[in-house]
Amino acid sequence: MRDYSRRLAVLAALGLSVASAMGLIGDVRAQEEVVPLDKLPKAIVESVKKRFPGLEMVKAEKETEKGKTVYEVSLKNKERNIDVTLTPEGQIQSIEKEIGLQDVPKVVMDAFNAKYDKAKVKVIEEIIHVTNGKESLDYYEFHLTAANNQEIEVLVNPMGKITGEPEPKK
Repeated sequence: MRDYSRRLAVLAALGLSVASAMGLIGDVRAQEEVVPLDKLPKAIVESVKKRFPGLEMVKAEKETEKGKTVYEVSLKNKERNIDVTLTPEGQIQSIEKEIGLQDVPKVVMDAFNAKYDKAKVKVIEEIIHVTNGKESLDYYEFHLTAANNQEIEVLVNPMGKITGEPEPKK
């Protein structure tokens, strides 16, 4: 799941090395399992269809996160991807939605450009967390190639503060 970038940001903030972080993330990723769309629990399918009517489900995975089972369903919205994380009962926990540069608020772009004006942006996502059915935009995640050709992710909150800069991916 894409919240690995968030975990990396937290681990980097705690001063842990990328190697340690990757080891921890690897343990989580090892528990992912592809689920055929026709084998998804009915509650998940209904929840996704209700929240995202008309969008095509393209793949699903089941994984254990902090001892609990969650499902991530990937959807296609025109040329953009949306990943939805849900409980087995169909409760949406988070939404990761690809957006275009034109959809990023000016304050967020200004903060990003102030530090990464030479970076090549590959993908931008809105990360939305859902609590008790209420959606709230948490941050924007920029996937980019920095000036030194390294691939990194940068997290910027809706107020334009850079909140997470994990070390470069290996």
